[in-house]
Amino acid sequence: MPNKHNDCRRHHIPKMSFKVQNWPEYEAGLRRRGSLTLWIEDATLDRWQSVGPHGQARYRDIAIETSLMLRTAFKMALRQTEGLMESVLTLMNLTITAPDHTTVSRRAVRLTVRKSPSAPKGPLHVLIDSTGLQVFGAGQWLEEKHGAKSRRTWRKLHLAVDADTGMIVAQVLTDQHTDDPSQVGPLLDQVDEEINQVMADGAYDGAPTYQLIAQYGGDIEVVIPPRKTAVPSMESRSLSQRDRHLNKITTEGRLAWQKATGYGQRALVETTMGRYKSIIGPRLRARRFGAQQTEAAIGVAVLNRMLAAGRPNFVRSQTVSA
Repeated sequence: MPNKHNDCRRHHIPKMSFKVQNWPEYEAGLRRRGSLTLWIEDATLDRWQSVGPHGQARYRDIAIETSLMLRTAFKMALRQTEGLMESVLTLMNLTITAPDHTTVSRRAVRLTVRKSPSAPKGPLHVLIDSTGLQVFGAGQWLEEKHGAKSRRTWRKLHLAVDADTGMIVAQVLTDQHTDDPSQVGPLLDQVDEEINQVMADGAYDGAPTYQLIAQYGGDIEVVIPPRKTAVPSMESRSLSQRDRHLNKITTEGRLAWQKATGYGQRALVETTMGRYKSIIGPRLRARRFGAQQTEAAIGVAVLNRMLAAGRPNFVRSQTVSA
């Protein structure tokens, strides 16, 4: 609820319950997520690696990306990932070899991760938000206990999620000091499909955000809750989208505006960020920023593949009064 409405009576509000309508299909998808079934297409085998001077193997980007995706999916260190890849390729009786952990670590800094083949088709309803990820460092406990300066910093993972499918259509990793509105453009630049609506929280409010989104389509509907101190702009005769939101909130209230605009769907991007931290992890293992960007992109690719394997179809359960 906005602005902690009814906070003193919140315990009287019953928790909403939902029911999964496609439970057999969703359960099968959850089992497929843990399946160690690996196949490599012939076209991929031809461009997996080449031979350099003195017979040294030179691996293509597809081999590095495969190793990083297995590492992320099974939460292993690079050396254990190398061992898993070697054993799998041996069981498959393939002549190709697995990239060693030092090569994977070095190549991850500048690796370009391919887009998911199951990307949703437009027009898209895009939800935008950001979350923090921890990076390697001493930790808050050492700083509090011994007064030592902590090296722990944060990275911001900015996500753009399709509201209909839950797939992540764009991602950007920045440092902790980067503001959220500045990353709207880099996120929308990654979306190839048509966009019909963009939704974000109040941190993105402001005329520059609306003007930036309008560059990607003049008919894109923007749903961002104005701040409490927001005032209508008097720059043009016709009301802008932001002014219409302000008028709606002033005349009918914020709850009515949320219901009219469907702002409750923004919770889906919060769910996606929670899914990322619970499945992929809340921290980054890489130490260099370039490798951290690749790690975040690999995590998004793995999460999209898991979501494509099976997604629950929720419906809100009706409360039956006695």
